[in-house]
This record gives sequence, structure tokens and C-alpha cells, in this order.
Amino acid sequence: MSIIKVEHLCKNFGELKVLKDCNLEVEEGEVVCIIGPSGGGKSTFLRTLNHLEKISSGKIWIDGTLIDDKKPHDMNKAGLSKKELEKVLLKTGMCFQRFNLFPHLTVLENVMIAPVENLKMPKQEAEELAKQLIAKVGLSDKLDVYPAKLSGGQQQRVAIARALAMQPKIMLFDEPTSALDPERVGEVLQVIKDLAKDGMTMLIVTHEIGFAREVADKVVFMYGGTMLEVSEPEKMFTNPENERTAAFLNAVL
Repeated sequence: MSIIKVEHLCKNFGELKVLKDCNLEVEEGEVVCIIGPSGGGKSTFLRTLNHLEKISSGKIWIDGTLIDDKKPHDMNKAGLSKKELEKVLLKTGMCFQRFNLFPHLTVLENVMIAPVENLKMPKQEAEELAKQLIAKVGLSDKLDVYPAKLSGGQQQRVAIARALAMQPKIMLFDEPTSALDPERVGEVLQVIKDLAKDGMTMLIVTHEIGFAREVADKVVFMYGGTMLEVSEPEKMFTNPENERTAAFLNAVL
């Protein structure tokens, strides 16, 4: 069974149609990279999966639970209580372009806070988990450092550790390297590659085409709010079916 399933998803901002009839299935453990020109709806699509954006119509399942079932101009018929919805949404962790760390908290405190506050995890247990995750992203020597003293790449790695502290089944990455200096991009991509090796289900909006080619099980090309092409990376990058996909790849490769 798919861990993420989306059917006929549409999202409008007033008269502007940002997502148009998007359909996608993601299997557990799959890495899906979403590519395409700016303004194509990539980030908006990602944000609909954890309800940072409410859809205009369509259906979304997360880990087998229907969380959205909406027709245009109609109520959402998924029928979940707020508590039930929150429980499902906790299965998705998200990392943004900007790191959104708490400036007044140390690295350790930033990673600990969510499991303590949201999962009601005992502080000692949360501290142990946080230390393990900070080690996983290669920052054990920065436990007591504040975000302002970290490089962009280090801050993004802390943000990834913080998202993982909620023990999600799915990780969503919205252009995780776009705010970084070029020399810092590799260190963040390496953390994501390691997560892929561990079998984490991930959806990654990225402009890093070489990275997508290397780690993705599936690549989605989005243009003008539609998913124009969905295929395995080798096929996408060597023999795309859609002429817009081909034109985009010719411009960026």
C-alpha cells in the first residue's frame, strides 16, 4: 500500500490555479524528487501534504488514512477529528529553505523541544534521542552552540535532526539547499543521502539535478501547476517523454 497517495489534487489562491489535477503515489521507503522551473507549484504541493496549505479539491491519503476528500466549493469529507488528523500529520516531518531554528536555544535544545512539547517525551529520553540525531548529522561538537554561530549548512543539518526527532515516517524537504552557499550544499545533501540509505520515505523539491539523478527512485517534473511527467530518474534524464521536460533539462544540464 502506498504511504502517500494523491488523487486529482487542486489548489487555488483566489482565481489563480496553482495546482491542477495532481496525481501521485509514493511507496514506503521511496525517495521522490520533484523538479521543474520556479512557480510550477512544487513547494505548494509539498505543503498540502502536511496541511500547511489547505487543498481546493482532491484526495490525500497519508499512511493509509484519508486526510482530505474535497470537492470544489464543498466541505472536506475526510471526517477526521482534529486529534486524529494531528496524529496522522505527525508522521510527516518537514525541512524548509530557511532553517527556522529558535535563535535563543542551543543546538541540543532546538532538537529536544518538539518531542518534549508535542510527543510528551521525558526530557532525559528526548536528550538522548537528540544527541543521537545530532551525531547522525555530524554535529556532536556543536551541542551547546547557538544557531547564530553556525554556518548555513550546519543550521540546515540541525533543522533535519530536529524534524527527525519527531520520529516521522515521511520526510518532506522544500529546496533544502537553496539558501546555502555552494560549498555548504554537499554536506546537507550527504545527510539526505544517508537517510535514503536508511530507508526513509522522502519527497524532495530540489534544483540539484545531479543529486536527484543519484538518489531518487522516482522523479516528478512539475510545470504550470501540473505533474507533466513522473518516471524513474534514468528515463527522465536520458529520454523524457514530454517536450517541456526535455526543454527544462536541456537548459539546466
